[in-house]
Amino acid sequence: MPFIDSPVRIPVSGASLGLALLTLAGCDGQQSALAPAGTGAQSIATLFWWMAGGALAIWLVVMGIALYATQARPEAHSLRGARWLIIGGGIVFPVIVLTGLLIYGLMLMPQLSLSEKVALRVEVSGEQWWWRVRYRTEAGEAVELANEIRLPVGERVAFSLTSPDVIHSFWIPSLGGKVDMIPGRTNQLILEPTQTGTFRGACAEYCGTAHALMNFAVVVMPREAFDQWLAEQAEPAQQPAGELQQAGQQAFLANGCGACHQVRGTEADGAVGPDLTHVGSRLTLAAGTLPADVEAFKRWIGHSSAIKPDVKMPAFGMLPEAQLTAMAHYLKGLE
Repeated sequence: MPFIDSPVRIPVSGASLGLALLTLAGCDGQQSALAPAGTGAQSIATLFWWMAGGALAIWLVVMGIALYATQARPEAHSLRGARWLIIGGGIVFPVIVLTGLLIYGLMLMPQLSLSEKVALRVEVSGEQWWWRVRYRTEAGEAVELANEIRLPVGERVAFSLTSPDVIHSFWIPSLGGKVDMIPGRTNQLILEPTQTGTFRGACAEYCGTAHALMNFAVVVMPREAFDQWLAEQAEPAQQPAGELQQAGQQAFLANGCGACHQVRGTEADGAVGPDLTHVGSRLTLAAGTLPADVEAFKRWIGHSSAIKPDVKMPAFGMLPEAQLTAMAHYLKGLE
């Protein structure tokens, strides 16, 4: 039976169209590098679109040459012309496009690392598996918190990044690029947020079992609101309000929690784990793993290792239910 050469038709279904729309929808959100809310992220997004355009141009030229080569009759062109077509479209054109993109990308790098006119400096330490964040007040006093960063809008911020254990990678996709946090070394990242709002940061380097549960919230706010927030963070912890929170504080201290955690203004002065002085005012708990509500505090205290594998904080599920509830209310009250 003779072979019949017929064109192959690929139907475009509603599912294919839906998948394409879903892919485009993934380019937005509080953790998207293609939804820039900072000068660094804007430069990176612009470079990405130029690279995508360059890749498309190279693909169209190469596919055009391939299509022409398969459809044209051999006698329609000379061998010399064919060679120039292949060399020009398959070598010269891609080299020119890629060289231009390389030069453009290299030109952006100094702009992303300039430390001039920095209005704020923040020290961040990536640890298994949470983030230690430290600000300095105008008086030079250190204000430490965990898993949450707040920034003034429209001002350049310098981050000093380090790690005491393994390599982590600090990344806020909507604000800028990523920088590794290497033990024994301090790296610097400059960010300048241009929009207010709440964004999501993450560790972009595999760092152990709970790597995927090592996130943090980033809140960009007007300068006046930021100054007020930082002043409040510098204050000692609030005294427990009511009998339930008082019982929670007693249980917190009696069970040795203060050996690892600090609550300024109390006997708890540990430095191993996160500072809990104002933990109740944070947006998330356990590095973005849980919401910061009473029930989440109770779950975290009683079942920490079940929620975050290999976490260094021991679980206190053996405590009476009344103590767990009281401690959860006490921690939530630290605002």
